[in-house]
Amino acid sequence: MLFVFPMAGESRRFHDAGHKQPKFMLPLASGFVFDHAVRSFSRYFSDDAFLFVLRDDAIAKEFVAARCKALGVGGAACIFLNQATSGQAETVLLGLDRAGIGAEKQISIFNIDTFRPGYRKPDFLDVCDGYLEVFKGSGANWSFVAANPRNSQRVAATAEKRAISDLCCTGLYYFRKAEDFRWAYAHPVPPENDAERKERYVAPLYNALIRIGRNIRYEIVASSDVIFSGTPDEYTQICASGEILARLERNA
Repeated sequence: MLFVFPMAGESRRFHDAGHKQPKFMLPLASGFVFDHAVRSFSRYFSDDAFLFVLRDDAIAKEFVAARCKALGVGGAACIFLNQATSGQAETVLLGLDRAGIGAEKQISIFNIDTFRPGYRKPDFLDVCDGYLEVFKGSGANWSFVAANPRNSQRVAATAEKRAISDLCCTGLYYFRKAEDFRWAYAHPVPPENDAERKERYVAPLYNALIRIGRNIRYEIVASSDVIFSGTPDEYTQICASGEILARLERNA
């Protein structure tokens, strides 16, 4: 499998909050935000490959190379972009294409500002075409999954910033074949709201695959299994929480 981390965003909210570095380079516990996101998958460092897609910046290049070496990430590669993208989905697409990732490669996409300590792959990967990891939550600022009423293991629809259920995505997206991701990107279902019209997110891509009968599943995890550091407030709260910091250290 290839774990893909799209990290070419501008970190604008963090810059506006006074942080001079990209959010993935911010210090956290005994490491950095980058470390804790990537370490979520430490169980697979020796067997799977890791692809980081980021801005073409000399300091960021050196930082990612150094942290991958320090963490012990075996098959790590970087793709550097010198232009802004339309969103996370385009960032992933450019990364896959420029890295020469083959059509049959399994891919999992994850946020560089989210931590998933102790992650394990679900046992149904070989019998589905894709899956999204979710937790039960509220609010509208998430990607969402609606369950198929005729088959509770399968996804009926996905949505971005539109609460079609209480199943909120953690940011982990799996495609059994990279070609399915590429096809869905090229054949999107028409957007349903401004968020989907303004930006190319990953979650809505599954709707195109669902429409052609692909088996897309979801897995529910406890909200406590996921730690979010995507906003300055979330980062500040983590830094002030001895319990969370201790948990991150235990996962180191």
